[in-house]
Amino acid sequence: MVDTRGHRPAVYRRRRIGVGLVAAFLAVLIGVVGYAVWQVVRLGAGIQRSDILAGQSESGSGEEVNLLLMGLDSRLDMNGKALSADLYDKLHSGDASDGGMNANVLMYVHIPADGSKAVAFSIPRDDYVDLPGCPDKQCKSKIKEAYGLTFDQESRRLAAKGVSGDALHQQSRDAARKAQIATVEKFLDVKINHFVEVTMIAFFEIAEVVQPVTVCVKQPTVDTYSGADFTAGPQQIDAAQAVAFVRQRRDTSNPSLMFTDLDRSRRQQAFIVSLLTQLKSSATFTNPSKISGIIDVAKRNTAIDSGLDPLTLVKTAQAMQGGKLHFYTLPIEEFGTTPGGAAVNIVDTSKIRSMVKDLISPPAAAAPSKSPPAASPTPTIDGAGLQIDAVNASGRAGAAKQIIEALAAKGFRAGFAGNGSQQAVSEVAYAVGARAEGERLGAYLGNLTVREDSSLAPGTLKVTIGASFTPPPGLFPDGAGSGSAGGSPSPSASATAPVDATGGGTSGPPPTALTELAGEGVPCVK
Repeated sequence: MVDTRGHRPAVYRRRRIGVGLVAAFLAVLIGVVGYAVWQVVRLGAGIQRSDILAGQSESGSGEEVNLLLMGLDSRLDMNGKALSADLYDKLHSGDASDGGMNANVLMYVHIPADGSKAVAFSIPRDDYVDLPGCPDKQCKSKIKEAYGLTFDQESRRLAAKGVSGDALHQQSRDAARKAQIATVEKFLDVKINHFVEVTMIAFFEIAEVVQPVTVCVKQPTVDTYSGADFTAGPQQIDAAQAVAFVRQRRDTSNPSLMFTDLDRSRRQQAFIVSLLTQLKSSATFTNPSKISGIIDVAKRNTAIDSGLDPLTLVKTAQAMQGGKLHFYTLPIEEFGTTPGGAAVNIVDTSKIRSMVKDLISPPAAAAPSKSPPAASPTPTIDGAGLQIDAVNASGRAGAAKQIIEALAAKGFRAGFAGNGSQQAVSEVAYAVGARAEGERLGAYLGNLTVREDSSLAPGTLKVTIGASFTPPPGLFPDGAGSGSAGGSPSPSASATAPVDATGGGTSGPPPTALTELAGEGVPCVK
């Protein structure tokens, strides 16, 4: 029976090694196909295929791609066979009896038919969601367990009918894939027409082929559990360090660095982006031995649906180039527990669906008026020596510091800059006796709500920057800070403005924030 619910601590730590590794493997797989087209036929002919999505898409050149990446925390290969003793030693992950069949990495990728901006959504593995079909009588559980519970249930059912060996394993895997796809489709309210499934060993083997890889972290960090030991800033890492980079979930030397699984999702994304950037600028794809090594790893450790042809993968690779791919990590409401005591992520399904819908299909911008009204005069403000404090409640990293610097150029004296709980509305608070100055600033910043705050020092004004804040003309003369304070304006009122995945300093973006990471360069993350 496949254990999908929990393990004793020592084994549990070893099992967690697979989390996050497989996501980066997809980047290499897709990158290889995109940059080494001459290997497409060989790649397509060798990878294991599944018919579970047969007839759902012809994968024509004019169709959109909706792909689910599933990464399994399994210590077996695609055929359910044990790995070599040498690989188990290198991974420090136990043996074939360790691990499970949960989909510990889930990433939904949408590529429009016109090849424009592609989006990838990392789904936190512990999101507590409805499981279609109630596998193993579990109608609500962690989203990752749709795979493991169904594999377990189908294995027992088929074994009772006399099915055994490879047929038992592959048929159980296909049932599990269908269940996981159906669960993600229901959760996000999307339709999935392709999948890529990889095992945890793929990441390590690929990393050995392409090492070293340049990554960047915002502060020094050490984790004796994963083996992570990184200095602040950009650095080159080998395959073993790459494993530690994407699986780190704590800091054993600095208690202020509180990691969560959402931080690891952002690590996965940052590694993918860094790797793609490196592959485009390196000689990897002119080195026959490296190409051959990557292809061989893909053949051993990958399964795809039968309708996903190599040309579709080429299209996917092209959509990931030039910064056109944007990664999002879906937020949670809070950390909680199930009635049985399991730790889970509590999510707002309606909010999640709204975010995904608006980011995949942004509402069309309103048509410009045929007779635009005469431009209003540019507002002005004079700080006259007043102190300006700012609280960033927009979710965009650096917004408080940015507006303080802008207002300092208008005569204000720079004061305190900090972060607050995210909110939509902006406001101005003024110290006792500074009502007129507060109202002037509120009017200048767009007729913001103004209130007195007796806790402020005399001569102080405080701006709270909400997600919907739009700066007045002339506040940022160089164009910085234009648009909403949340970065790109939220596509609709129902969606939460994305937060920069590289922001947040020591604490990192909060788990409740939708985070965005552009697909180019070497992102520096927590």
